Amino acid sequence: MSGADNSTNAPPQDGTNAAHGEMLSLPAPGDAPTHTLDVNSDSGVRLDELGPIVVNSDGTLSRVPNWHDMAPIEQERTIRLLSKRNKQRMESLRGQN
Repeated sequence: MSGADNSTNAPPQDGTNAAHGEMLSLPAPGDAPTHTLDVNSDSGVRLDELGPIVVNSDGTLSRVPNWHDMAPIEQERTIRLLSKRNKQRMESLRGQN
């Protein structure tokens, strides 16, 4: 063998599917579910399919990455624990200001 082999299994960067020679695309705007948020009301919007929001210790927000893989009992427990921890973190962050 001589030299380094520069070939990889990475997909092409030109938007095509090399295996089938077809263009890849995003779904049309009308195909994705949408939610309308009324910013003038005090009611919240529930996006349950995304899972709960996690307040990180530095104040940033994230989501539980494996939410859809959890059993319903795990999701209930996670929400219960996150609610308590998020409340503690928010109180701590407010106290720092």
